[in-house]
Amino acid sequence: MVFPDYFADAESSFNDAEFVIFGVPYDKTSSFRHGADQAPKEIRQASWNFETYNLKTGVDLRDIKFHDYGDLDVRNDDPEIMVKKIRDFTSSLLKKNKFPIAIGGEHSITPGIIQSFPKDIAVLSLDAHIDFRQQYENEPYNHACVIRRIADHINIENIAVLGIRSVEKEEFEDAKKKKLFCIDSFFIKENGIQKAIHDTKKHLKNKKIYLTLDIDVLDPAYAPGTSTPETFGLTPSDVIECIDGFSSQLIGFDVVEVCPPFDKGETALLAARFVRYILDRTWTSHRA
Repeated sequence: MVFPDYFADAESSFNDAEFVIFGVPYDKTSSFRHGADQAPKEIRQASWNFETYNLKTGVDLRDIKFHDYGDLDVRNDDPEIMVKKIRDFTSSLLKKNKFPIAIGGEHSITPGIIQSFPKDIAVLSLDAHIDFRQQYENEPYNHACVIRRIADHINIENIAVLGIRSVEKEEFEDAKKKKLFCIDSFFIKENGIQKAIHDTKKHLKNKKIYLTLDIDVLDPAYAPGTSTPETFGLTPSDVIECIDGFSSQLIGFDVVEVCPPFDKGETALLAARFVRYILDRTWTSHRA
């Protein structure tokens, strides 16, 4: 069955919407699996699977004003051009007081979004990888350089990465030298996600936070359809608890690295569910 080509229940006009979803079908720097450019379409299709009412929170998405803008035309662009287009588009959303929700695409899309925000915000990245290379395959805007490019725009003290379990030795040593705050998945397994959330909140304090969710933060048992899967990952419930823990501070969100050719739709379903949960929890907490 073919469903409409927009995110389910995004029935508000652009002008009326508080939240604006946009797709970024980009996959030019992926280093392992390819196909992340197919993710926006598949996540939108998956979004039609769910009821509008959330049993956990008691919120009905029909009460939330959100709009699906469609996809940005970046598929064939060089990485730096893609980043600029995303920066310009997100800036236009922020000028109109919209909450941006991007559906990737690979993780290289995120620096363009961050560059549109003031330099005093914080960024929380949920990711299996630290993404702190200066460049990868001679490309500074590679998906392996995301946190490094974000640190070009905001103070590294205002960045936190949770869930890592795959690093290059020199990259990790450089991140530690520059005092990048990160918590690995092994610490989370031993101490619990709430301890990680507590420590991260203490580090980022009460700053406004942009949340970027690389779906590979999840164990491949839950999200097999991703570009660079890593075992020993988080659970979907861990991610939900992170969203709950930071929802009152969130100012934007993206979900990236879903790679539809490598599963039977399970990962797109999770990504769609996380987008819906972000809408729910952010809308509710901003009205508390």
